This record gives sequence, structure tokens and C-alpha cells, in this order.
Amino acid sequence: MPDEWADEKNKRCFSDAFSAWVRSKKAIRGLRFFLLANETNVIKLNVNLRGMSIHEKASATTVDRGPGPGKTEHSEVRFKRRFPVGAEPVAGGGTHFRVWAPKSSRVAVQFGSAGSPKTERAELAREKDGYYSGYVPAAKTGMWYRMELDSGIFPDPASRFQPEGPHGASEIIDPSRFTWHDQEWTGVARSGQVIYELHIGTFTPEGTFAAAQKQLPALAEVGVTLIEIMPVAEFPGAFGWGYDGVDLFAPTRLYGRPDELRHFVDCAHSLGLGVILDVVYNHFGPDGNYLKQFSEDYFTRRYANEWGEAINFDGENAGPVREFVCSNAAYWVEEFHMDGLRLDATQQIFDASPEHVIKELCGCVRKAAPNRRTYVVSENECQHAILVRDVKQGGYGLDAIWNDDWHHIAAIAASGHSEAYYSDFKGSAQEFVSAAKRGFIYQGQRSGWQKQSRGTGTKGLMPEQFVICLQNHDQVANSLLGKRVHQVASAGRLRALTALLLLGPSTPMLFQGQEFAASAPFLYFADHKPDLAPLVAEGRKGFLSQFPSVAHKESVAHLIEPHSKESFQRCKLDWSEKEKNRAIYLLHADLIKLRREDPVFSRPQPGGVDGAVLAPECFVLRFFSEEPGDRLMLVNLGPDLLEAALSEPLVAAPEGSRWQLIWSSESPRYDGCGTADVNTESGWRIPGHSAVVLAAEPFNDADGEPR
Repeated sequence: MPDEWADEKNKRCFSDAFSAWVRSKKAIRGLRFFLLANETNVIKLNVNLRGMSIHEKASATTVDRGPGPGKTEHSEVRFKRRFPVGAEPVAGGGTHFRVWAPKSSRVAVQFGSAGSPKTERAELAREKDGYYSGYVPAAKTGMWYRMELDSGIFPDPASRFQPEGPHGASEIIDPSRFTWHDQEWTGVARSGQVIYELHIGTFTPEGTFAAAQKQLPALAEVGVTLIEIMPVAEFPGAFGWGYDGVDLFAPTRLYGRPDELRHFVDCAHSLGLGVILDVVYNHFGPDGNYLKQFSEDYFTRRYANEWGEAINFDGENAGPVREFVCSNAAYWVEEFHMDGLRLDATQQIFDASPEHVIKELCGCVRKAAPNRRTYVVSENECQHAILVRDVKQGGYGLDAIWNDDWHHIAAIAASGHSEAYYSDFKGSAQEFVSAAKRGFIYQGQRSGWQKQSRGTGTKGLMPEQFVICLQNHDQVANSLLGKRVHQVASAGRLRALTALLLLGPSTPMLFQGQEFAASAPFLYFADHKPDLAPLVAEGRKGFLSQFPSVAHKESVAHLIEPHSKESFQRCKLDWSEKEKNRAIYLLHADLIKLRREDPVFSRPQPGGVDGAVLAPECFVLRFFSEEPGDRLMLVNLGPDLLEAALSEPLVAAPEGSRWQLIWSSESPRYDGCGTADVNTESGWRIPGHSAVVLAAEPFNDADGEPR
């Protein structure tokens, strides 16, 4: 960044932002303010935030280009902004800027060639409601710029790229220069998805969009249908998870330039892969966060937030804040062709408005892709089913929600450990059956761990609206050494639980490298400034102390500091393990293929799954079909079960049919020990630590053989 662009006042911003990050208070009530319209001689904009596309009503704007070459008369062009804020290049030259900065009595743009100390300056015109805007003919694509306020010179809050990180200058980006090839892509349906969560920085040794793109064929080959990218919004330091982003519109320079992310998405679509982006609308990170220089009203102390000050979605001047977030949601879908979003920790998005901001931004996502199907999924620890209920039923209209209950059950079944928040579960056969039939385990009962009721009812929801997993970034890292599930479970249990994940009625999600039993751990890593890093490390240690095994003095010595580069480097995948661990890879590929191609598993019916417990660690799930040919999944996490008869009606084959084994987790193909006949004349033999799938096939009455 040129020295001339620096300002002494900027040095105080970090301490101010950090203080705000750790200070928050509960709210008593909320107010709702709507941004209705802004009009100046520079731009006319009418933004209605109640379900309308964030720029649907933006009107054409007349901008004065000045005299053309060899002419004395000024020329005018009609320009329509794509989004309410940020720097948008105008066709033919120049850039239109717009920013919300009610705290400042004036706003100017300082701009110049990339890295050059020489800059130009252009004043922006003040609109009502605290916006400033203006067309700057000399500001070209690729130039760097910053916003000059009363309090100093700062990056654009809606910057499209920060080439030197969140403390540096912003860059003017023209999205129209990228050529898309996905015109035939129709988007992502709610049902039939196999999600794959990945972190760009550790997905490959290089840790870039371009390197990740090279591995997309491998994901398509194994059968993944939808990629979920962990947050990419610009954040400080050389590495991090991305959940402390500060520039929501700017893909981080650590992974590449904006067009490289577009290439990633374009390539994914060519391979039949959808892409959704993990976004964080519950807080901003503390370092590089200059929003308060523009307006104090980005934040509120009315609510207690787990990670700092809550974002103001329902207080005074909340309209422009809602607009900022909703336009960001639409931005990723429109300009990067994302197929939707994963909303992080929505229980920390507080809004007492008549229309919740989550419902509003979901509507913006839909309207940003009118010719594509979009997919919006929520993480919500409280398990509020209203998020995924239809708008006509009073819900927010999202497609799916993470089902933490299922993960916790499976984690206990895999490892045998039930500390901290796992203590509400047993990893029992009955819990697996209940989850298959009803989604959440906790639907309003009292949680012993939380000492309050947890969850809401799921009646009327479809099974695919629950996203389940054996691993995700949080749960792998919420342990002493960040071990993967295959490192804490027996081989047989791992295969059985994987079958339950990939053939069950809910939407399955894999975490990067899970399909080939990656040896790389996934730890919490965050490269913060020296004065902040120890505080973050201490906070992380405090969080993990809820697990008595981690809090033990012997274990504490093995915790790796989040700001250690080693914690980041150790998490990078080794893709050669895909061939080394071929058996577990084939297990995943075969199960996903069965899920996709089997006439019963591929076409789940409402209420089409029932289940029952057969033994303390053995249960059955029956998948009903409209046509003859039900499927029976027998999962036994205990020892071999030998029964001369089973009195459970669900194991009875349909009339005129008999059960035939079509898949077993104990196949030698997966390094299993082989499978004897499961259902014989002498009774049932269900192998231990396994899952088997039986199909109902009609038989010939004369000789008893299948037809």
C-alpha cells in the first residue's frame, strides 16, 4: 500500500474493533426500519427489502463522461447499478462508487494505479440516509482505491477485492470481463444431493482456487453432487478458517483473484457439480474491521453474541445494514454463479423485525438466480425448524438444516466417548432409528447439558431437509488432536456408519478427504496479530476445556496453538492417499452410486422409512417402495447377532418376495471379512460391526427361486 494512503488514525482502529468484538449486551426489544429510497442527481435507487431483489428496482442513472476525443460537448450514458454499494465499472470507462457512511460529513475516493504512490481524488455526492455516490470517469478497472472519511482513509466496506489484505487498498473489479460457459446449468435441487465440505486453504498443498479446481474431477468421480466451500471473505493473516471475515464482498487474496473463484465454479458446473458458499452474517472479525468508521449502526449491543458485537438487523438505521447483507447474499449467487449459501450459526443472527433477515436474504438468493434452482442450508445449534419450513407456512423458506443430533449419535457410536455436549446422547440403536424417522432427536425436550429445552418439532418436513455427517470442520477440530473418524473407530464400525450416512433418508455430507480416509487432521488455526493471537489461543483452550479429557493437565500440553503455522500446514490433504486407501474410497463411491441409481434409495417417499431395534446395538431400517421391491438395511454395531426368528414385523419380506443380499460393508472389496447368508432357513445371521442391504425380490412359487 502506498505510504501516502496511510493515516495515523487507522492505527487506532484495531483496538477499537477488538474492544467491540469482546463487548456485547442483551437486547430487550427490537425496532424495524426500512430503507425505502435514495435519490440524487448522480443515481436513483429504490430498494425495497421486503422480499424484492436487492437491485430489482434500481433505475437507470445518467452519468456525465465529459467530452469525447476531439469534441467539446459532454457525452452522457445510462448506467444501472447491479448492487446498492461498492465500486462498479461503467461500460465504456469509468467507475460508479456508492457507500453508506452516515458518520462522515463528507466522502471522497482516492484512487490510482495498482501499487503506485500517485493518487487522484474525487468527492462523492451526499444522498439522503447517509449514502454517498458518484461516477468517476478516471477510475478504471484494476485501479486501487480507498474511501476518505472525516476520520481517515479506509478500504471500501463493499470492496470486491483486497490485493494486500483487509488493511490495504481496495481494487476495482469488473465481473463482466469473465466469460462463463455454464449457460446450460440449471442449478441444484433440494433432493438427491451429496454434499462435500472443503476448506480451500487446506484442500490442496497449494491452498488456492486454481489448485482446488484441479481436484474437481475426483469429487465428481466419487459421486459428490454439491460442494460447500468454507468462508472465503477477506480476513487478516496468512491462514485461517475464514469465520472472522471483514470484507464480505471480497474473496480473500490468499486463495487467488476473484476470476479464479469464478473459474472454479464454472469448472464445477461443467462436471455436474453444484457449489454453495459458507457465509457468516452473525458477526464480523475484529482485525481489519473498519465498519465503525463508516457507521456505528452496523452493530448493536442489544443482544449478547458469542463472538463479539451482534450485527444490527432490527435497531436504529438497520435498513442499510440489512441491505448490505442481503445484497452480499445475492452478489455471490449472481456474480460468481454460486448455487446457494450455507448460513453459519444462524442462532446468533438476532432480528425481532416482522420479517426476519434470514427469510429476506433467502428471498434475495432466489431472485438473484431466476433461471436456476438455488440451495440454502443453515447451521443452527438450537435446531429451529422454522428455518426450513415453507414461507406459506410461516417459515423462512430455506432448503435444509444441519442435524447436529445425528452427528453426535454417530460420534459416540464410533468412539464410545460422550463428554460435554455429547452427554445428551447415547449412540444407541434407538437414537439412530428415531433420527431416520424424525430428523432431530431433541424437539423440545430438556437438554441435560444445556439445562433447558432444545430443538423444535419436525412434523411435515422431508428427510432430505436434514443434512447429516460423520465429520465436519467444527466437530473434527473440537478434539485434542483433530483426529478423523477413521482414526477413532474400528474399521467395521466405520464402514457401517458410512453406509448409514450415505444410504439413509437424510442428505449426507462428507468433509474433505473423508472419502479416502485422509490422515491429515483438521485443527483450529488462525493467524492473528501478536497482541490478539494469545487471547484467541486462550479462548480456544477455554472452549475445549468443556471436554474433561482435553482439560486434563497431561492433554493440555499437546494442544497446538491456533496461530502456529504448523497447525495450518498439518491440515493439508495428501491426495496420494486416495490410491493408498483404495478400499475406503471404493466404499464411498459404491454407496453413493447405490444411493443415486437404486430405484428405492434414489426415490425416497414421504414417510417411506421405518425402523426398529433388534438388539442393544442392532437395528433395522426399512425403505418402502411404491413398486414391489422394498429395501432392508440391517446395521449391527455390536457382536454377531444370531436369531432363529425375529418377531419384528419390519423384517418380513413383502408377500410373494424374499430378501436377497445386494450390498455388505464386510465385502472384501472394502477390506472386510466377507458376509455369510443373512436370512436362511435356519434363521438370521447379522454380522457384527457391519451394515448389510437386502432387496425384496419376487420368487417363483414352484421352486422358490427368484423370478
